[in-house]
Amino acid sequence: QVQLVESGGGLVQTGDSLRLSCAAEGRAFSTYTVGWFLQAPGKARELVATISNSGSSTYYSTSVQGRFSISRDNDKNTVYLQMNSLKPEDTAVYYCAAQRTYSTRTTFINLNDYNYWGRGTQVTVSS
Repeated sequence: QVQLVESGGGLVQTGDSLRLSCAAEGRAFSTYTVGWFLQAPGKARELVATISNSGSSTYYSTSVQGRFSISRDNDKNTVYLQMNSLKPEDTAVYYCAAQRTYSTRTTFINLNDYNYWGRGTQVTVSS
């Protein structure tokens, strides 16, 4: 089992950057695939990016491809989401989620594939 805590959100302007962190408590974090999701007001939660447990595989939604970058440091039990060139439509609560897998290259793109979730961090991008 793993507990996840997001941090790094805030209020920024269009074009700015933010780096979100997802810190995990629990054993064997290096066996968990991790995903970042966003949920805007009144909308469904959707995938932003995901990274395999080894960090060797990543996947991005088309809306963030080329602007966001997901990475992880398993020694620090932390996954990062670097967000560049932020737009007002990126405004949302950002959640990280984790699911254990024994494949070093597996990524999950469906939120129902994840069993463990953080409480989220708010990102607001003003125009």
